[in-house]
Amino acid sequence: MQIKQQSFAANDAAGWDFSALMAIDPQIAFVFGDVTMLEAGGFHAALRAAAPSVKLIGCSTAGEIDGRDVSDGSCVVTAVRFASVSVALCADAIADIGDSEAAGKRVGEMLPTEGLKAVLIYAPGVEVNGSALIQGVSTALGGGIPLSGGLAGDGGQFTRTLTVCDEALDPRGVALLGLYGDALQFSHGSYGGWSPFGPERRVTRSEGNILYELDGEPALNIYKSYLGEYAEQLPASGLLFPFEMTGKGGEQGLIRTILSVDEASGSLVLAGDVVQDGMLRLMHANVDGLLDGAEEAARLTMKGAQADSGGLAILVSCVGRKLVMGDQVDEEVESVLDALPDGAVATGFYSYGEINPFSDLMDCKLHNQTMTIAYLNEG
Repeated sequence: MQIKQQSFAANDAAGWDFSALMAIDPQIAFVFGDVTMLEAGGFHAALRAAAPSVKLIGCSTAGEIDGRDVSDGSCVVTAVRFASVSVALCADAIADIGDSEAAGKRVGEMLPTEGLKAVLIYAPGVEVNGSALIQGVSTALGGGIPLSGGLAGDGGQFTRTLTVCDEALDPRGVALLGLYGDALQFSHGSYGGWSPFGPERRVTRSEGNILYELDGEPALNIYKSYLGEYAEQLPASGLLFPFEMTGKGGEQGLIRTILSVDEASGSLVLAGDVVQDGMLRLMHANVDGLLDGAEEAARLTMKGAQADSGGLAILVSCVGRKLVMGDQVDEEVESVLDALPDGAVATGFYSYGEINPFSDLMDCKLHNQTMTIAYLNEG
C-alpha cells in the first residue's frame, strides 16, 4: 500500500502541481476541501484533468485534516495505491430530504457486492436525513459490511455542501467507494467524550429527525431552559449542547446535534433520527473530555487492527467538537495519531455527521459530535 498526501491553498491556483501525488500511480484520491475552493477555485476540475484515470471521492468540509494539522480554506488530497485490494466507485443524488433512504438504497444497489469487505461513504451535510440514508445503503448491501464516512460541511454555514463524485461536484451527491479483497485490513472506532447534565427526558412526540416534545412539553422550551444565555444564540449554539440517546435498544449512546429550531411548533430539527418513546439527555463538553474521547476512539480502532505499521486513517470528527476545542483542535488529531501505528497517514475532515459502525457491531449508524476513525491497511 502506497500513500502520498498533499495540501493545497487557494493561492496555489496559478500553479497547482499534482505530480508528487501521481508518482505512485494511484487508484484513489481522497479529496477533502473548503467548499469555495473546490467549486469557485476550479480545484476539482484541475485535479480531474491531471488524474483522468484516478477515482476521486470526498467532500467539502468544516475543516480539513492534513497529517497532524487541522486547517481551513484548503484542499487536502490523499492518493492511495493498493497492491492487491481492488476498488469500485458509484454515486447518485438525493432529490430532497424525503428521498434520503431511497437514494441510499439506489446508490447501494449500484455497488458490486462479490468480495466486498468495506464501504466508504460521503454525502450532503444539509437537507438530508443521515439516519435514513444509512438505512437505505445498508438495506441494499445486506448485513456484515462495515460502512464509514461522513456528511459534508461548508465551514459552519449550513447552507450548501458539495460531494466529490469522481467526475463532478454535486451538492446533492452520495458517493460510495467499495473496497474488495482478502488483503484489505479494515478496522474502526468511535467515541464522543461529552458529559451529561440535567435529567433524562422521554421523547413523547417525534417524527424522524424532528423532535416535537419531551415529557409532554415542547422540546424547544425545555431545551432553552437549560441553555440560559446560549438560548439567544440558537441554532448555532446547539452545536455545543447535543443530546445523547440513553434508552434501551441499539441506538443507546448515539449523540444527536441540533441543526435548527422551529419557534412556531416549538420543535428541534436534529441531524439524525430519534426513537419515539426513547430517552434523551443533554450533553456538554470541555476540551480535556473531547481529547480523551478521541484517544479512546483510536484505542478502539487499533483493538481491531492487524497491522503494526503504516496504513491510512480517515478521521471524521464533528464541527461542534472543533468549536469547543478552538485553537486546541490540532490536539484531537495528534491524540489519535499517537495511538496509531508508526508511519500511519491521517486524512479526513470536520463534518455535519459521522458515519461508522457502532461500538463492536457491524451495524452502521449516524453519529454526531463524535470522533470516528476508519483505518485501512493491506497485508
